[in-house]
Amino acid sequence: MNAPKAPRGFDIRNRHFDTLFNTPGLMWLGQNTNHFPTAPEVRQAMLDSIAAEEYHAYAPPAGMQALREGILDDVGLPDHSVMVTDGGVEALYTVCRNLCRPGDEFVTTDPGWKWPIHFSEAAGAKVIEIPIYDPARNYRLHAEQLAAAVTERTRAIYLVDPNNPLGICYTDAELKAFTDIARKVGAYFIHDTTYRHFADAPGLAARHYPERTLTIYSFSKWLGLAGLRVGAIISNPDLIEVMAAAPPNNLGCNVISQRAAIAGLTIKSRWMNDIGPRQRRNQAVIKAAADKIPGLHIPVYPSQANFIVLEVIEAGITPEALCMAYREKNIMIRQGSYHTPAFGHRFVKISTTVPEEWADALAEALPEMVAKARTIKSVEALF
Repeated sequence: MNAPKAPRGFDIRNRHFDTLFNTPGLMWLGQNTNHFPTAPEVRQAMLDSIAAEEYHAYAPPAGMQALREGILDDVGLPDHSVMVTDGGVEALYTVCRNLCRPGDEFVTTDPGWKWPIHFSEAAGAKVIEIPIYDPARNYRLHAEQLAAAVTERTRAIYLVDPNNPLGICYTDAELKAFTDIARKVGAYFIHDTTYRHFADAPGLAARHYPERTLTIYSFSKWLGLAGLRVGAIISNPDLIEVMAAAPPNNLGCNVISQRAAIAGLTIKSRWMNDIGPRQRRNQAVIKAAADKIPGLHIPVYPSQANFIVLEVIEAGITPEALCMAYREKNIMIRQGSYHTPAFGHRFVKISTTVPEEWADALAEALPEMVAKARTIKSVEALF
């Protein structure tokens, strides 16, 4: 009899998240997901779609027209086009795999979001990461850094804005400076706006560089549809034509998800006027708790996204140990190494679009969890 094969990395990772997903009562404060109760209009739109059994048919390949038009209206780019995707991740995959080729350079920030790095590397590109975890530079990319990093081989510049995980948001003037640099070297500019709805004054790179900007849009975070997978690529019609030529999914995205997204756009102002202040309230509660513990520090406050970074290194604990300690309280937070090997040893990331009682539970337990983390010498694999 053959010995059972040891599980591979992808299987270990999947089992880890399967355990989390199937943990009753888990408080999800680590994946930037939105756990506020679904708006009644959105819930009803999904129920109506199921009742009508619309899902027997494929959706339009680039998305329902009402959804495409609603997205353009939301961002204010009426002369652009939209390709609806199975979440923002598929949008990024489609863009990176279409643009990047062997020998190209893909420029981004460190920290940032890692999956576009993997997608562009899989296409053969060399990744250039510009370090921005620097209080002297206000934890943000500066134009002179970008100008020094690009070359004639730069194919794409990727910017998640607001930044995941830091929560800083770039000004319109900064975006213009970045796109001027991209235009000078002929690079595409990938502007990932997944968290824009939580920012006080988000900008759009596409307004300064419409010919080569691809804007990534998501319903996962602001509307709370992470598990339904619906996002989009927004760009000029010529670039959308390229992206739509051979997409990962050419049979249209989830019908029920699109109905939910359409309904969400109709109530977006009211919805955000409710959950926006609530998630900022959660940020304040966590900061107040952290300020009482020597060695803890929140470098960006208030965050312009739906999460905050909590520095733990000066408290003499590791991010992984704090994550493990909180698991005993049925609370999930995320270690910084998920985002950045260079700086991940300094911080954890905590999501704030959660019920107030979850944020309160995390804040109340913080002194105990820091003390507990100091006793943890080994941790299980975290992803």
